[in-house]
Amino acid sequence: MAPGAYAPLLAFVFSFPLLDVNEAYLSIPLKIFPGKYNISTAVSLSTVRLVALTPDGKGLSLATDPSGQVNFVDMVGNLQGDSGRGYYIEMLIGTPGQQLNILVDTGSSNFAVAAASHPFITHFFNTALSTSFTSAGQTVAVRYTQGNWMGELGVDAVSIPKGPNGTVTINIAAILSSEGFFLPGINWQGILGLAYPMLARPDASVEPFFNSVVKQLGIPDVFSLQMCGTGILASSSAGAPGGSLIMGGAEPSLYRGSIWYTPIVEEWYYQVEVLKLEVGDQNLELDCREYNMDKAIVDSGTTLLRLPVNVFNAVVDAITRSSLIQDFSSGFWDGTKLACWMRGDTPWRFFPKLSIYLRDTNASQSFRITILPQLYIQPITDVDGTLDCYRFGVSSSANGLVIGATVMEGFYVVFDRAQRRLGFALSNCAVSGEAPLSEIAGPFSAVDVATDCSGRWLKEPLLWVISYALMAVCAIILIILLLLLVLPCRRRSYSGEITDESSLVRHRIK
Repeated sequence: MAPGAYAPLLAFVFSFPLLDVNEAYLSIPLKIFPGKYNISTAVSLSTVRLVALTPDGKGLSLATDPSGQVNFVDMVGNLQGDSGRGYYIEMLIGTPGQQLNILVDTGSSNFAVAAASHPFITHFFNTALSTSFTSAGQTVAVRYTQGNWMGELGVDAVSIPKGPNGTVTINIAAILSSEGFFLPGINWQGILGLAYPMLARPDASVEPFFNSVVKQLGIPDVFSLQMCGTGILASSSAGAPGGSLIMGGAEPSLYRGSIWYTPIVEEWYYQVEVLKLEVGDQNLELDCREYNMDKAIVDSGTTLLRLPVNVFNAVVDAITRSSLIQDFSSGFWDGTKLACWMRGDTPWRFFPKLSIYLRDTNASQSFRITILPQLYIQPITDVDGTLDCYRFGVSSSANGLVIGATVMEGFYVVFDRAQRRLGFALSNCAVSGEAPLSEIAGPFSAVDVATDCSGRWLKEPLLWVISYALMAVCAIILIILLLLLVLPCRRRSYSGEITDESSLVRHRIK
């Protein structure tokens, strides 16, 4: 995330020649960069229409209007922001309603809002001013790798001005203290976790936001997401939409062509099954289980496309082999340096397309989602008026493959929880001029890959090792319990902190 709205970019510039091209390549240490940009991508509202309530048998109809029609005008364009600082939606919380902007995150399940002042936010939810707020008397804490918050669980009324009609009673974590969660330059004051109850904290009994909306408003258990930022570029014009969150269905005016569906492997994160990756026309030729180790998820709250270490290294090697740039600084790949060209000389022609193959709902087939370099070679800001600088929108991951905003910005993504599947279609805002920045193709045969690539596999020798390790752990626990019976013991408090390793706050630019 780019936290500083006007923070200066401090860097040393290194230059060296390129092989096979006549372009100047510069590399700059990556720092926090200004949050004011000049490129705007907006959703046209001209195609918004009234859609008759005609269920298609797949749970994709919105059913909030008793008149039998659904007006999507209020939902299209209801998101602001960009992938670097997060996409957020306006909500009214409490009675009377207090307006807050809430980050949309499909990689977590708690609805948490600032409930105390903080230097980096302009306002917060004052629970004392809400006549409908009820405290649950329970503390909840979420610790991220780069940030944390702690608060009090409660219940209150919530409505979305540009969302489904009606007010719902929602579990809320009122954030009372935090560190590294709210940063300079953001324009949101809370986080909306849209994943499954299994990820809710302190436990799955805390019903997530969207589960409550489906039950109380009677809409289908489906939502869809269009993210219209380009890389980490924010809109230069105030009020321009950053995308759309459609609750209860999928709006055809926001995408082109057909929706391709892949099964949700497990209902915690939105876990999918990746079958292979291609760089240009190069198949990485890795065991498909490498792509899903230890999981592969779709997460709007993660800025980059994150790949397991072996996969990431293979992607970098393949890009380097196919690119005109042979002597590329390693700092660009690991995120510590920016790559800069003379102003107006875009570098995207030097880089190949990236493709991800997902298993189709027909398990014997797959389909391919492809992003062009404009989505993963991401513009940052100029340095001195003569340079345009870019960062690599892909990073390595120690905890699985994450299809984050780098990829999602190319597609309209349907989270069809009713049918336990995720859909991908070409987003109508993923274009540069008239040229699309993403592609979908298929179906392809999946007979050449394993029947299960989802990472739920262990070799037999490893099972024996785990068995012995578990027996050893049990023995240690038994000894500790015996000691507790004979030794005095003073109880220690526990805050309930957990690690959520896939949220946006973990992947901000530092």
